[in-house]
Amino acid sequence: MVADSPDALEKGPAQRFPAPGPLDRGRVGGGPLPRRIASISLHTSPLEQPGSGDAGGLNVYTVEVAKRLAARGVATDVFTRATRPDQPPVVEMLPGVTVRHIPAGPYGALDKSALAHYLCPFIFGVLQAEADNEPDHYGLVHGHYWLSGRAGLAAAQRWGVPLVQSMHTLAKVKNLALAKGDAAEPEYRVRGEEHLVRNADHLVANTAVEAGQLVEHYGADPFRVSTVPPGVDLDVFSPGSRRDALREIGLAEDTEMLLFVGRVQRLKAPDVLLRSAAALLERDPSLRGRLVVAVVGGLSGSDYAQPRRLAELARSLGIADIVRWEPPRSRAELVSFYRAATATVVPSYSESFGLVAVESEACGTPVVAARVGGLPTAVRDDVSGVLVDGHDPAEYARVLERLIREPARRDALGAAAVTHAAGLGWEATVDGLLDVYRGTLVEERLPVASGQ
Repeated sequence: MVADSPDALEKGPAQRFPAPGPLDRGRVGGGPLPRRIASISLHTSPLEQPGSGDAGGLNVYTVEVAKRLAARGVATDVFTRATRPDQPPVVEMLPGVTVRHIPAGPYGALDKSALAHYLCPFIFGVLQAEADNEPDHYGLVHGHYWLSGRAGLAAAQRWGVPLVQSMHTLAKVKNLALAKGDAAEPEYRVRGEEHLVRNADHLVANTAVEAGQLVEHYGADPFRVSTVPPGVDLDVFSPGSRRDALREIGLAEDTEMLLFVGRVQRLKAPDVLLRSAAALLERDPSLRGRLVVAVVGGLSGSDYAQPRRLAELARSLGIADIVRWEPPRSRAELVSFYRAATATVVPSYSESFGLVAVESEACGTPVVAARVGGLPTAVRDDVSGVLVDGHDPAEYARVLERLIREPARRDALGAAAVTHAAGLGWEATVDGLLDVYRGTLVEERLPVASGQ
């Protein structure tokens, strides 16, 4: 198994990458490493702004990992579906990181349920990219999400290289914790994930909880599952003056801001935050002049069809005057929102890790989160934030009220949050992934004993 927090290595300069040979033996730790990998992210492009549509933590993950792999000498081609006719087929983000747009199905946003119908043309485009290069151009395939994994499996088998698969979310787990009004994940996704678990050379889980879910719900071989937590960019997300941050986003210095960041969909439960804010005002009406709820993100999932659902809820709760709706923001802009918040609230019904929680912690702001999925890894209960059992708005209101009434407690949690996030940098993530890649390539080349 891969260690959760290996010591981070120093980042080196980005390099140009020679084409010949799929492996570079000895660059890191003496083991075999692919010179170039194919990273498959079919349904969401690393070039899209996180926080709307299907763009979220997975976009951040693929970009941050690819950049750091490049600095370690492993080039990455990220394959994603083309969504606009004007997208160039190939975009070099930086030396060693290339995004390839593959035409598959109609342009524009497509629901994930529709994307499965366009796997064949997508796979053809991926295979064509390898065919246009020298043999053994890619030494390994890394699939992200189950749809990407299905395409990655076909490519890996065709090229004779291993497939490392990161699910990021699991259908069976999501179906056990559906938000009210949300549709269950379809059976064909469940079957697709089961097929991947059986056939991928190695599985990467974001947390030990997810690793256990792969074994318990999908029958994964524990020896083919490694835990490698995602990270946070500690150069971007860092502590700063809360007073200055409030001023930067146009709020008074005495504002108590409750922050939601991410895709606006039932799974992420922003409605729980709105209901909690209403309950908080019932408990203490004097807060109305200082309380602000900031929702930063765009519509996603089933909320595409009901764009006014949350706004109508805010009006019905009598809190429309304190809710601030913000579009998806760049990382630099998000820093100001995180620093300005009294607390970042992550009340999701299912969360494989909780990148937003760690970004907030890195900025010195404690997190109030649901005790689900990977959030107990992202948030240390009563140390870097508070974990809440269930989704009762009254319980969230109680926790938030205490943070507002006890600023010393809030500050203590915020200081500990910075320390906790410091152990979750992207360098440690890449250390873990390189260990997985080395181990997978070694296993693939081990001789098989006679009679086995």
